[in-house]
Amino acid sequence: MAVRNTASLLAGLLLVLFHTWRAWAALEVYMNDTVEVALKGTAKITCRYTSEEGRGSMDIQWFFRKGTGERHKICEQVGMMTTINRTSPYANRISVNDTETPAEVALSIRDVQLSDEVDFICRVKSISEDHVEGHTTLKVFGKPDHPTIEGVTTGISVNADSLSKIGTCEVRNGYPKPKITWYKNTTPLRNTDNVNVETSTTSESSGLFSVKSDLTMKVDRKDKDATFYCEVNYYLPGTNGIMMMMETTKINITVIYPSTFVDFWIESPKGRIKEGDTVELRCRGDGNAVETYSIKDLKNDDVTWEVDKVVLENVTRLDSGEYECTLTNIDIYEEFSNRTAVFVNYLDEAVLNPSDTVLMDKGDTITATCNALSSLQTNTAWFKNNKKMSKDHSLILEAATFDTSGTYLCVVTVPEVEGMETRGSLHVHVKGKPEIQEKDINEIETSDETIILSCHAKGYPTPKITWTTSEGKVINSGSQMETDSGAKSQVTVQLTSDVTVFCNASNEFDSDSVSFNIKVKITKSETPNPSKEKKESKGVVIAVIIICILLLAILGSVLYFLYKKGKICNRSGKQDITKEKSSKDNIVVEMKSDNTEEAILLGVNGDKTPPGDQVEI
Repeated sequence: MAVRNTASLLAGLLLVLFHTWRAWAALEVYMNDTVEVALKGTAKITCRYTSEEGRGSMDIQWFFRKGTGERHKICEQVGMMTTINRTSPYANRISVNDTETPAEVALSIRDVQLSDEVDFICRVKSISEDHVEGHTTLKVFGKPDHPTIEGVTTGISVNADSLSKIGTCEVRNGYPKPKITWYKNTTPLRNTDNVNVETSTTSESSGLFSVKSDLTMKVDRKDKDATFYCEVNYYLPGTNGIMMMMETTKINITVIYPSTFVDFWIESPKGRIKEGDTVELRCRGDGNAVETYSIKDLKNDDVTWEVDKVVLENVTRLDSGEYECTLTNIDIYEEFSNRTAVFVNYLDEAVLNPSDTVLMDKGDTITATCNALSSLQTNTAWFKNNKKMSKDHSLILEAATFDTSGTYLCVVTVPEVEGMETRGSLHVHVKGKPEIQEKDINEIETSDETIILSCHAKGYPTPKITWTTSEGKVINSGSQMETDSGAKSQVTVQLTSDVTVFCNASNEFDSDSVSFNIKVKITKSETPNPSKEKKESKGVVIAVIIICILLLAILGSVLYFLYKKGKICNRSGKQDITKEKSSKDNIVVEMKSDNTEEAILLGVNGDKTPPGDQVEI
């Protein structure tokens, strides 16, 4: 009994182990749920199976199915032989190969299209077991073109009654459908009461998607500096569901907004204004809508300019006062005003006391004052011949002399305003008889034919200067000009001999004179020297004789040379002058010497004439 129970127990245990082994060794297939691939790329779909049987006993079939529709066979592998279904759309684009992983095959699909986004089924069957299958869904992704943006070119008013269009973004040829998001600065825009984003999608003939998005919104003046752009999000294979991103360029819009206040100021000159300046007043609002301006002189109701800029030329103190600028917004009929004050600084003409001309006696003392009314603090100074005489409004002249005479210039300036000054002149004359500044007697020696004499006489009334000679002759060519302290004269004197010239100065008080004693130097010229001239003549004669002797010697040497060479005719006798051999051009010259009886005749033609043929001339 015990043995039978033990046998039954062992049999049951063996049955359990057999079924467990059968369950563990059963044929199974493993595939990925999805495989992602880029458009035009190559997809690789793997199929892994478990079986105790070898690869040669396996029958592997591939199918595709759209949605829940009918499945279509692509190919079949029996053992190591592959059969492709030539009626399948994948016939020319697939390959089936074992991978490096045991019990795994891969279906590769080249040039993937959007139509390839279907389920792929791998069915595996062994000799001893029924078929088992798995499936993978192929996901295809197409990267879109770079997005574009186009903004409106017209101005957008903040007072528009409805939402205003900002621009349009577009992205083309993406798969799956790309997503567009609008941004203002760095803030994404969503649909609200003041913002509306309207998106439309177009399915192209290629199956790709193009998306367009229009943005309309209510703008305000802060949007004048805002930038707008679009962000496009899309998927690519292998990104684990994370969307990729591209951005458009950034655009700005022109916002038309009215002013909320008006500014009014003096454009020029900068700083204080003085009489004679050109003053420019400017008026401007803080908006850019259609607005009008007017500028008014508040002290004169009749003066109004319908402009935003006024130029006041050559202003005076009468132009001082308040001016008002008024801005009117045409769209909303709203006005804004502002005022500015114009103050024209002035400096009156200098007032001198005493004024113009002052007569003084020698030794007198006077005090002159100089003042000018001004709207600003002034400085006063007195000058004579560019030398500062006083740095106060008062000028004190003590113990007057002729040198005190002259023109004193009073200059009143305003230190705060460059170029603002006024001037006045005081002419001072010191009365007295003439005093000639040159010494009483002046000795001059010259060899020139003319001489210029100068004479300076101090005194007032201005002395009259005349020129005379020791014979009492008046020289009328003198010129006279006034100086600060009197007069100065110059005269040109023609000199033929020694002469004395007098400078005479006189006025109502008395007269004065000085003399110029002029001595004329005579330049001695050289007198003839007969003995020197005689010696020079004798020297010339001797030189001529020497030259002649040298010429004769040279001529004699030439003739002797010609004679020796036979170039001169023989000595056979005299030749008749009437012979035909002689011509009228043969002029014969007889040359004789005291130490020879032979005469040599030389013709012009160079022939030597014998003594027998000599002819006396």
